[in-house]
Amino acid sequence: MAKWVYMFTEGNADMRNLLGGKGANLAEMTNLGLPVPQGFTVTTEACTQYYEDGRQINDEIMAQIMEAIDKMEGITGKKFGDKENPLLVSVRSGARASMPGMMDTILNLGLNEEVVETLAKASGNPRWAWDCYRRFIQMFSDVVMEVGKKYFEELIDKMKEEKGVKQDVDLDADDLKKLAEQFKAEYKEKIGEDFPTDPKVQLMEAVKAVFRSWDNPRANVYRRDNDIPYSWGTAVNVQMMAFGNMGDDCGTGVAFTRDPATGENGLFGEFLTNAQGEDVVAGVRTPMHISEMEQKFPEAFTQFKEVCNTLETHYRDMQDMEFTVEHGKLYMLQTRNGKRTAQAALKIACDLVDEGMRTEEEAVAMIDPRNLDSLLHPQFDAKALKAATPMAKALGASPGAACGKIVFTADDAVEWAARGEKVILVRLETSPEDITGMKSAQGILTVRGGMTSHAAVVARGMGTCCVSGCGDITMDEANKKFTLGGKEFHEGDSISLDGSTGAIYDGIIPTVDATIAGEFGRIMGWADKYRTMKVRTNADTPADAKKARELGAEGIGLCRTEHMFFEGNRIDAFREMICAETVEEREAALAKILPEQQGDFEKLYEALEGNPVTIRFLDPPLHEFVPTEEEDIKKLADAQGKTVDQIKAIIDSLHEFNPMMGHRGCRLAVTYPEIAKMQTSAVIRAAINVKKAHPDWNVKPEIMIPLVGDIKELKYVKKFVVETADAEIAAAGSDLEYEVGTMIEIPRAALTADDIAKEADFFCFGTNDLTQMTYGFSRDDAGKFLDAYYDAKIFENDPFAKLDQVGVGKLMKMAIELGKPVNPSLHVGICGEHGGDPSSVEFCDSIGLDYVSCSPFRVPIARLAAAQAAIAKVGK
Repeated sequence: MAKWVYMFTEGNADMRNLLGGKGANLAEMTNLGLPVPQGFTVTTEACTQYYEDGRQINDEIMAQIMEAIDKMEGITGKKFGDKENPLLVSVRSGARASMPGMMDTILNLGLNEEVVETLAKASGNPRWAWDCYRRFIQMFSDVVMEVGKKYFEELIDKMKEEKGVKQDVDLDADDLKKLAEQFKAEYKEKIGEDFPTDPKVQLMEAVKAVFRSWDNPRANVYRRDNDIPYSWGTAVNVQMMAFGNMGDDCGTGVAFTRDPATGENGLFGEFLTNAQGEDVVAGVRTPMHISEMEQKFPEAFTQFKEVCNTLETHYRDMQDMEFTVEHGKLYMLQTRNGKRTAQAALKIACDLVDEGMRTEEEAVAMIDPRNLDSLLHPQFDAKALKAATPMAKALGASPGAACGKIVFTADDAVEWAARGEKVILVRLETSPEDITGMKSAQGILTVRGGMTSHAAVVARGMGTCCVSGCGDITMDEANKKFTLGGKEFHEGDSISLDGSTGAIYDGIIPTVDATIAGEFGRIMGWADKYRTMKVRTNADTPADAKKARELGAEGIGLCRTEHMFFEGNRIDAFREMICAETVEEREAALAKILPEQQGDFEKLYEALEGNPVTIRFLDPPLHEFVPTEEEDIKKLADAQGKTVDQIKAIIDSLHEFNPMMGHRGCRLAVTYPEIAKMQTSAVIRAAINVKKAHPDWNVKPEIMIPLVGDIKELKYVKKFVVETADAEIAAAGSDLEYEVGTMIEIPRAALTADDIAKEADFFCFGTNDLTQMTYGFSRDDAGKFLDAYYDAKIFENDPFAKLDQVGVGKLMKMAIELGKPVNPSLHVGICGEHGGDPSSVEFCDSIGLDYVSCSPFRVPIARLAAAQAAIAKVGK
């Protein structure tokens, strides 16, 4: 019989895949002898089984859960639903990978009218008993039955208004009893049946709800963004309650062993007296600093500091812990490796090496490459910042600079961002369903909540600027406005946020590029020491190339020459070429562009200082270059000595039904060899000039012919390239060397790579087009149906953002395995968008690519991912 349920005493930290992160760590803390309220974990396999059984918990799993409850009753001496000594539990989810705020928690399960009365009498604290019950009804209704939280929040706010009080804690036992009645009435109205009173029924419903939440929209979005497979499932942890809301000698808190924003070594966290854990995390009340706990609960605080030390030493990483103090006694509810900003991740990794807790390789492997993104983002201009006065200051919850127009809902953030607006999402507090809006926003501002609230944790994970807990804001969400610093702000007004200091400014403050130093340099140094794959950049301008070199690029893997045709008056000459009717006319028009292209290439070679530069010849279909405005059409007609109608006829003739598979790439060079000849002359002349100026540099141009599907195409175009290049080199009396290779972006090229390798000095995988043609998806239109694919679980992520290793990956692997034996000196890279995606970089390393090429700002991400891939390979 399969084992679906484990007591905390039966597990350990290595069982993460089965018990989930939370369950494995609760078991590990139990093994370490720490004060953990006991309980059991229902495994991730049970979750997968639940979905296989049509969203039902089968009898075998049900029986094991009931058996675990009996064992728990034995351990605690309390009984489920008992009138004398009732057992209350929390039900929490816990996937293998930490997914903060993505899954749902239920506290105080096991309560009903009779049990509440028993607790009220036994504790002599009716307020506490009724507070637990109203919280339980609210959470159970929200999480299990999906009755929205807002209905209950409105009832609480109404009750506080009637009583003339500000805080929930100011409501007395009778108020809370009345609220519980109102909550149950609300439940019955919404669900159509009475609130369940049998604790075992409550528990099974709660377990099902946690399993269901694995498939809720916010969990699906988070998983897609963080490469967490749907097949993993989530575990369920059932744990005896520890109560932080029994009075002033109780409390609850969240703490980190190091500062998750800066990485500073020292206890960082927040604490609330007379509260339950959800209050801190949900940001409903703004908490106090962890250090204040020392005055309130000196013994528990001393013990807590020892526990922090034990856990950090044991896990050799910064820990994020939740705990409760019940009548002065400490209980640990969870620990995990803490989410941190990129800046903190670098500092913590370096400090752990300096403290002798980690090796350099381990430090490199600890950092999520995607987080580096936020370090490379703009900061406020220091001068402008000095001159500006903040309207208010709140908690700098996630660093970075953000400015934009105010929006009040996640949906508006998505909608405004889609039309190109930069937005700041302003909320009372965020909740997990706001995730898509948080992703679309430049920054997030909340009225409530601390440094460990949902908004703060999620924003830090995404590298998005966030300022939380700005209590000075008077919010009117319904009318989309708020007041701050005596001024009323409406939707569309501009503000700026400083996520490092928590300052909020009226209007837009200019930003400057980030500068990189210190720990970043150290970690990158280690990454470069261990990686075996090179990292190049996709750059079309000297400015991009320079930026990429600063960020560690070792060459250009893709220069798209067509982008250069739009500069200045070159487009006019190029349009003349398109409209020309004879080879001579075309050559005359191209002759005007040649010196300009040559100048561009010289600047690129200069910027790359002798590192390799791969130049792709003209790729897009010609219709992308023709004028669309009447004025421009007239200008072209005059220049060509043609009528407007004649030009319009030429433009119409270029129209294609499927331009992505039309007259483009090497097909243009087959039709108009003069284009390839002009580009070859420009590339070779530029290289000769730069080599003369810098004899010590190794200038060796790599000419890339795009969209080849047949060796005969490559042979045909290569002939013109080689003839032109050799003539230019001979005329200059130079000894310049060059290479001619191709992009592998048509499946047929991968399938016949052994043929193509006979004529190619290198392959470069253009995975944007290769993905498009392998799937038969149009990259520009796939967005219309991909959401339906995610919902139907056909896809887990966008194949244009994360390489399809099964299909496209198989073609890449095949091309290398076919090509290398034919041409042992063949070098191979990738220059699609996937070159900067960490999981795709790891795959490229595994199939033996020589380099990846990505956009300039993703170069550090690729360097780190390449190092992690190399380190993981050695560890296997």
